[in-house]
Amino acid sequence: MTAQVVAALILLPFTFAFIYAGIHEYLRYKNEGRANYGLVYDEETGTTHVTGIAEGTEAYDPDDFDPRDANESETSNENDDDKA
Repeated sequence: MTAQVVAALILLPFTFAFIYAGIHEYLRYKNEGRANYGLVYDEETGTTHVTGIAEGTEAYDPDDFDPRDANESETSNENDDDKA
């Protein structure tokens, strides 16, 4: 196999995924109109992800996040469990 064929075989799945995502987003745009995407924080898992945001909702701002607040709530829950 030539190097060009190997490179094409490696890139082919990514190309299909990119085309599929483009078609999916285009069809969504035709049905629902323009979307507003932003960063959303999940308090249960402590993670963020990019998703569609409702028009009246604000996106998550990482500058406003204080990790000490998240750690304090977990620590207080652990101490409560130890007391029982």
